[in-house]
Amino acid sequence: MTILCALLLSMAGASLIYLASTQQKLLSAPLHASARLAAAVAMTGGGVAWHVAAGTGAGIAATLTTWMLTWVVLPYLAWWRGAPASTRTGTR
Repeated sequence: MTILCALLLSMAGASLIYLASTQQKLLSAPLHASARLAAAVAMTGGGVAWHVAAGTGAGIAATLTTWMLTWVVLPYLAWWRGAPASTRTGTR
């Protein structure tokens, strides 16, 4: 159960960081800067939960892996879903 909580917190925090970025393509406008504070809280909680569940070394590795996996999947999800019309540049 701790691993599931760690995974969800880490993924939620990484998703909020992505969605608050000006480069994100999932939403028509990025989230407010306050989302970054919520992301920091979620990412810290996820890191602590991974540490509790797996130990120091494995917890750090699991935290970083979860963040990286989330940050790789989200742009592909935006591409698969289709970018909003306001971000498309030129057509053929």
